[in-house]
Amino acid sequence: MLILLTNDDGIHAPGIVAMYRELTRLGDVHVIAPETVQSATGHGITIATPMLTNRVTVQDGAFTGIAVDGRPADCVKLAVSKLMPRPPDLVVSGLNAGANVGINVIYSGTVAAAIEAAFLGLPSVATSLLMQRDVPTDFNRGAMLAREAIETILEQGLGPGHVASVNVPALRSDQPPAGMKLCRQCTRPYVDAYEERVSPRGQKYFWNSSVFTLGASDQETDVAYLRDGYVTITPLQFDLTDQPTLARWSDRAKW
Repeated sequence: MLILLTNDDGIHAPGIVAMYRELTRLGDVHVIAPETVQSATGHGITIATPMLTNRVTVQDGAFTGIAVDGRPADCVKLAVSKLMPRPPDLVVSGLNAGANVGINVIYSGTVAAAIEAAFLGLPSVATSLLMQRDVPTDFNRGAMLAREAIETILEQGLGPGHVASVNVPALRSDQPPAGMKLCRQCTRPYVDAYEERVSPRGQKYFWNSSVFTLGASDQETDVAYLRDGYVTITPLQFDLTDQPTLARWSDRAKW
């Protein structure tokens, strides 16, 4: 299996190194990832400036990959178009430092990379690790659990153009996950907090001071299950059409 591995934390991030080591159990892994951190960049792409590329060796030989001066979606587009020997059999994005559940899915560069692969007709999985201040972050264990979830997804059938999001809970070394749950995305809004400040020139500016937490959620959603210690799997789609409204309007008028 030929696997493309990318992320939004940058090619030197510990999460992508851990994910690479796990994915080598499944196939031949090519790493093509952003040169710098691109968190919360969503599905932005580069169109007005050139994208420089550079072959780099990460963490004293953990892997050698291609760093792209661009966004996560750029990395996937460029990899499939120019840099891979052939279209990959699977695209994996992550392991992200931080959960991508609920409305974070919309902002996430990690998820955007996986969705870009689906745009291109490839099966893909976004992988993310919940981080908590009172729990030491273990990317190696998180990547192992994410790889097990990927194997489960592949066993169930991940077709061309299909994308799934995997989130791994924050676990202490002696704490096993509660299990694995297939679930829907929570769509409750998350309200950001902004700190108002004044520049030396007297101009007001605002700093986003939000710290994402797994807050209130309907049951059987990615937020609720992740909060309860489960590894969550959520199939995603990129067709944003509101089908019920489309059908209702179509029945009421001639367009």
